[in-house]
Amino acid sequence: MRLTMNVEKSFGPFSLMADFTVNEERLGVFGVSGSGKSTLVGMLAGLQEPDRGDIFLDDQCLFSSSHKINLRPEQRRIAMVFQQHALFPHLNVRKNLLYGFNRCPPKQRTIRMETLVETLGLEGLLHRSVTNLSGGERQRVALGRAILANPRLLLMDEPLSALDDSLRFQIIPYLRSVSERFGIPYLFISHSVVEMRLMTETLLLFEQGRMVEQTTSEQLARHRMGCSPAGYINLLRLHHMTRRDGMCSYRWAGGELLLSASNRDTESGLFELSSKDIILFKKHPEAISARNLLECSVIGLFESGTKLGVELQCGEGVLVAEIVPEAANELEIRVGSRVHAACKASAFRRLASVDRKT
Repeated sequence: MRLTMNVEKSFGPFSLMADFTVNEERLGVFGVSGSGKSTLVGMLAGLQEPDRGDIFLDDQCLFSSSHKINLRPEQRRIAMVFQQHALFPHLNVRKNLLYGFNRCPPKQRTIRMETLVETLGLEGLLHRSVTNLSGGERQRVALGRAILANPRLLLMDEPLSALDDSLRFQIIPYLRSVSERFGIPYLFISHSVVEMRLMTETLLLFEQGRMVEQTTSEQLARHRMGCSPAGYINLLRLHHMTRRDGMCSYRWAGGELLLSASNRDTESGLFELSSKDIILFKKHPEAISARNLLECSVIGLFESGTKLGVELQCGEGVLVAEIVPEAANELEIRVGSRVHAACKASAFRRLASVDRKT
């Protein structure tokens, strides 16, 4: 996908200005509420008209104020998934899914409903009323309806913000899988750094109606580490849980991590660990209360505000810890140093289990 937008739009005191060209299949738009994200995608979808400028998707001009071009939304073949699922309450799941498909010209129908239903795990829901679905099920139906419209681009405007954490991180694999399986590029909008890292690589950063930077989700996470109360969030996929000494032992990066017993119902899953919860030692401590002690190599250092990020190679995996520069000097931390990293069993937070049921 090649997307070019050079547009301006004003609403009273608020104005949006964006000028960029990207070649990405999974593009993120990141910013706090009110930064202009939804206005941007509204103009791309044809729901709002720019005051001036141009929009090109691949080789097609969608809008040009100078050439008086403004394609209608249905001509653009861009589908949207919103914060609220916006399903039709008088239609069952099957009829909601087919709504866009039936309005798509037959020659553009390249996605089979049966294949999509299988991908999204909707087989047992087709004849149910959408009013009797869980939040995660509704969002999967909304995603399926958008995909069955056979779009060439999918816009997702904070599609997870109305869900609680357990559902949010269960839905993300579905969002990625439909794009990968059906070859549909997407533009994902969010103000969550973790969501961005799971859904995108390249992103556009918006502040107060201006696009201020094109960066990567990983660079954004590292840049924000020093000012974020949560620090840098390490995302770990842990597998094959076994019970040991009243705790949960997981396989990770060729080794073992011990988590608290509250995770006993999760055999495998996605967990987060804050950089703030990793303590570094120059030498192996004689005794420590933390249940996890990993011998690591320092493979990178980066500054973030007043903090220093320490990138650690721990077996086959990588973790990021944060320390103050004074601690780095005392521990003589530099690229190539060997350190011991400790973290409590209670420091890990489960985001999602591998089980895809929602």
